Amino acid sequence: MTSLSSAHTDDTHGHHGHDDDGGHGTFKGYLTGFILSVILTAIPFWLVMGDVLDSRLFAAVLILVLAAVQVVVHMIYFLHMNTRVEGGWSMTALIFTLILVGIMLCGSFWVMYHLNTNMMPQMSPEMIKALP
Repeated sequence: MTSLSSAHTDDTHGHHGHDDDGGHGTFKGYLTGFILSVILTAIPFWLVMGDVLDSRLFAAVLILVLAAVQVVVHMIYFLHMNTRVEGGWSMTALIFTLILVGIMLCGSFWVMYHLNTNMMPQMSPEMIKALP
């Protein structure tokens, strides 16, 4: 009878047999995530609107890096993802998803590059002028 009563007291204290180890957000954590998100949004906006950088390629790469950092900030501060949540399965699923997306993006760029190289005729300035 004592084992039943001890199991019942565990359920009444909100344990319910879940083993997620995920931290629940605090006001300080949400505020930190919000401030970081605002900063990581304002910097690319300033870079583009202020025409700060001369190189468009460097600006685009910097904006993509800041976007990736912002995704990580959202996952940590708002989605509460870490290696302990759900026994590491959510992080494993995220890594698997990133690998699949990387394969799809690289494959798409490879196919488009080779289609452009092998299928498009080389046009001379005279041919371009002759187009309607």
